[in-house]
Amino acid sequence: MSVAMREAFGNELVRLGESHPELVVLDADVSSSTKSKMFGQKYPSRFFNVGVAEGNLADVANGLATCGYHPVANAFAIFLSLKSTDQIRNVSCYNNLPVVFAGAYGGLSDSFDGASHQAIEDIAIMRALPGMQVIVPSDARQAELALDYALLQKGPVYIRLNRNAVPDLGEPKDFASGEAILLREGKDVTIAANGITASYALEAADLLKKEGVDAEVFSVPFVKPLRFGVLGKSVRKTGRLLTVEEHVWEGGFGEAIAGECLLDGTGPRFDAIALHSFTETGPYDALLEKYGINAGNIASHAKALCKKG
Repeated sequence: MSVAMREAFGNELVRLGESHPELVVLDADVSSSTKSKMFGQKYPSRFFNVGVAEGNLADVANGLATCGYHPVANAFAIFLSLKSTDQIRNVSCYNNLPVVFAGAYGGLSDSFDGASHQAIEDIAIMRALPGMQVIVPSDARQAELALDYALLQKGPVYIRLNRNAVPDLGEPKDFASGEAILLREGKDVTIAANGITASYALEAADLLKKEGVDAEVFSVPFVKPLRFGVLGKSVRKTGRLLTVEEHVWEGGFGEAIAGECLLDGTGPRFDAIALHSFTETGPYDALLEKYGINAGNIASHAKALCKKG
């Protein structure tokens, strides 16, 4: 079954509104797209549309956070991460305010609006901010759990959400621990992915199995803080690690994992699938295919790693 993260996130906002009276939701005039309008319909006095002004969105959320509220600022990831950077850095993070920044339409999922709307550097920006936690859910259930987790934090959290329906990966065990989530056991190569790429990694594992390669697959929603315990154990077992992300390499998930391997002393044979340029307007699946974010390309990279010995 496939469920859109934005639908799941919108419904979870409504559900948590009853048990979290401090929860308020802010929108930049895109609530029909992000589905935060569902919260506004249920709790109109706790919903604020600031208009197409993402910097103002962040600062209004910051102000509410200083008054005892726990704001969720929900807007397109590209504009939330770029147009609000000043306010997020200097107010949210510097003062360690409990604001949840929910970046909708992450990665290439706003595909038909082209490069200007595709968030491919948001993780790098948010990772670089001191005190900011960064979560990239891999399916609708993880999106719900990310919101549950974020509302218990005392500082800022960035959650990256996909626009489209993504396959259900099952109920994760102990999501709040921040550890990588095992999706499939294997012994030959470790594949670590998040967002929609986790489902493609599972498809790739099926392709690899037919060719005698046994891949261990993880969803890694917590990019910051990055906990390498479970994943590191797998990498030490297989000796090979492939990361997959819907983001540029620089400052992204794969680069963070590679650094952790060096610090950990694991020293595996390593490869990464990431974006290295702007893309263009087009159907989402076609764009992912063109830029190598697909099961076939993941399988090819994993096989190449295994051939290195």
